Amino acid sequence: MRIATWNVNSIRTRHDHLLAFLEEAKPDVLCLQELKTTQENVPTGAIEDAGYNLVVHGQKSYNGVAILSRHPIEDVRTGLPGDDSDEQARYIEAVISRDGEAVRVASIYLPNGNPIDDARKFPYKLVWMDRLIAHARGLLADEEIFVLAGDYNVIPQPRDAAKPQAWVNDALFQLETRARWRALEALGLTDALRACDDSDGLYTFWDYQAGAWQRNNGIRIDHLLLSPRAADRLAGYAIHKHVRGWEKPSDHVPVSIDLT
Repeated sequence: MRIATWNVNSIRTRHDHLLAFLEEAKPDVLCLQELKTTQENVPTGAIEDAGYNLVVHGQKSYNGVAILSRHPIEDVRTGLPGDDSDEQARYIEAVISRDGEAVRVASIYLPNGNPIDDARKFPYKLVWMDRLIAHARGLLADEEIFVLAGDYNVIPQPRDAAKPQAWVNDALFQLETRARWRALEALGLTDALRACDDSDGLYTFWDYQAGAWQRNNGIRIDHLLLSPRAADRLAGYAIHKHVRGWEKPSDHVPVSIDLT
């Protein structure tokens, strides 16, 4: 099973890119983030014509997540548990069934948190991460095969940025942010890319400003965290870097893994 994640930065703007990626990479499951629209504006017909089922948790102009699958989608949950008052569309989870086996997959758009001196934004990011840690702990207790995929807005280590010194005052790279990332891993989750490749210079995001793409001034913030049973099946990964070179691209590129 090939599972991919991609922050498309507006599904309406990147509609053609999405269909091209589905045709090219042929993922079994694709987790999307930052749809920036509600469900009725998602190109459902074109996605279904490409052979995919989909579930969407949308929001007007901001956020929005979705899961696309070539296989049946069951047990859909929208919204991250832990705060019923949270109206931001940042989490959707579902079970993907294939050949009698089930894999639980979540599409995550973790809060950015900037600026860090904002009385709401950075604390909201940290509390959201605490909620994710609690939810992941519960999923692990069920001993399921699961993948938590998405735009985490977390630079885990200095080597995950071309210029780490440029991010020291950014919410993506704060000690509190990275500590919560380590807490997720400490539960027993595996960073899929790092399990396959320990190289430096592996990035998934290049800003639109200051020629970041042309200079390869990137960061790695799009991740797939695997449960132990999923990690046991990990066979490989790909960063689809060339997608950043398409006309009017997202500032993120897809990342995919293969499970046996």
